[in-house]
Amino acid sequence: MADILLILPVFLIAGLVKGVAGFGLPTVSIALLALVRPLPEAMALMLVPSLATNVWQALAGGTLRRVAPRIGLFLLCAAVATFLAAGQLARADAALLSGALGVMLVVSSALALAAPRLPAPSPMAERWLGPPIGAVSGAITGLTGSFLVPAAPWLQAIRLPREQFVQGFGLGVVLVNGALAAGLAGGGLLPAELGLASLAGLLPAFAGMEAGRRLRARLDEATFRQVVQVALGALGLWLAVRVIPW
Repeated sequence: MADILLILPVFLIAGLVKGVAGFGLPTVSIALLALVRPLPEAMALMLVPSLATNVWQALAGGTLRRVAPRIGLFLLCAAVATFLAAGQLARADAALLSGALGVMLVVSSALALAAPRLPAPSPMAERWLGPPIGAVSGAITGLTGSFLVPAAPWLQAIRLPREQFVQGFGLGVVLVNGALAAGLAGGGLLPAELGLASLAGLLPAFAGMEAGRRLRARLDEATFRQVVQVALGALGLWLAVRVIPW
């Protein structure tokens, strides 16, 4: 019952953010859950709603056949690195990982608020840089559960059109979350009760997305994104600071 009372508002908020901004359900839900639960448990609770909502995002639209071949190796390296990193979670310090998530959120928010326009790589540089950047993104995902840095800035830097970015990023989240689930299960960090509790997040996540979709028509999306990034940065700062032995 305690899990349900925690999960319902967390995924309603995370779904609302995703409905308005088009991203953020895994990151928002993990950041909120990590305030009261160990990070590996927060990652396990995030899996089902994140997989379900991003499968829909990856399949919606008609650009997947064009974007998948272009970023396929990047995503494959991200998924493999996610699985390998998640396999180390059972031996890692959960408090330090929570602090690492906090640092990642602060960095991600700062980058998003500064909105730097990274130079577009040449086609050859894109082929060479994609796999290692995917591997770094996957390693961070495997340890923190959040597939944002450097994945999102890279997909923006290679100048994917908006619809291809949305579908490609959704496909990436599906793949790394699948790898994360396998890694957590292999490390004994995905017990049945957490899996069932994660299922309970489906309804509030989709309800939040629908509410966010309706709200998006009434709000200035750029301003809302800035508010979300500031909130994520503040959450990240708290997660990072609270592991410091004072």
